[in-house]
Amino acid sequence: MSIAERLQAMEQLWDALCRDPAEVPSPQWHAEVLADRKARAQRGEAKFLTLEQLRSRLRAAAA
Repeated sequence: MSIAERLQAMEQLWDALCRDPAEVPSPQWHAEVLADRKARAQRGEAKFLTLEQLRSRLRAAAA
């Protein structure tokens, strides 16, 4: 398969998976990470970025 054909096949697979996300199980560690982040936010320990701060970081990382 050419690269273009392989990319097209990957896109078709992702499209198929996205149609029914309930069939794609989320690993337990995802739930644990989310619960930890939520608890830190509720305790006031989470740190958040503004959209501009995020953009700045992404630009710096891409340079």
